[in-house]
Amino acid sequence: MSYELSILNLAKEAVKLVKDVKVVGLGSGTTVAFIVREMAKLRDKGSIEFVPTSLQIKLEAEKSTLRIADEKIIPDIDIVFDGADQIDSKYNMIKGGGGALLREKILISAAKKVVIVADNSKFVESFNRSVPIEVHPMARSLVSKKLEEMMAKPVLRILDKGYPFVTENGNLIFDVLFPSITDPKNMELDLKNIAGVLEVGIFTRRADIYYKAKTDGSFETVTLH
Repeated sequence: MSYELSILNLAKEAVKLVKDVKVVGLGSGTTVAFIVREMAKLRDKGSIEFVPTSLQIKLEAEKSTLRIADEKIIPDIDIVFDGADQIDSKYNMIKGGGGALLREKILISAAKKVVIVADNSKFVESFNRSVPIEVHPMARSLVSKKLEEMMAKPVLRILDKGYPFVTENGNLIFDVLFPSITDPKNMELDLKNIAGVLEVGIFTRRADIYYKAKTDGSFETVTLH
């Protein structure tokens, strides 16, 4: 048994939430890809418009013959499905491992309902991993210095071949390790106040539903609203 089987099972359950909706937001990552493939089986998928946050999921949605919506429809998103890199005991999240944090935060901010799918290992008492931060290329040195002044350790995200990772928005990503994150909401605001920081991978809007995949093929549902 593996997380993959659990995610497949919960994806079948999650798509049942797509009832009487017109616009669905799609985050990024492998868990969302499973959900997209289940969406392809919906009888009324032709009446739903989908807004993807990454090229990866857009290609998956096109392959599943889902209708891709124009970005101007973002304020009307009924429900968004996304994953997470880490979720703390108060249901704050760290996201951005795939580099789509800016677009993911836009969708999550706009959606009427948010559904997060993650494996059991992503749920922790408190954050203990790096925070992705999207930065304008011109501000790379400035932001790095400001982060170091906050006692953080910023590392520019680099691809396997040695090139800097560039987001679909044309920006860079710093993966930043902080000594501790005791107040995620205030830290998010402090980081966004640094000139050149476009988005921070700390997500403090709680989702409505969390699906927690387990290694035995089962999953747990946590409903907060």
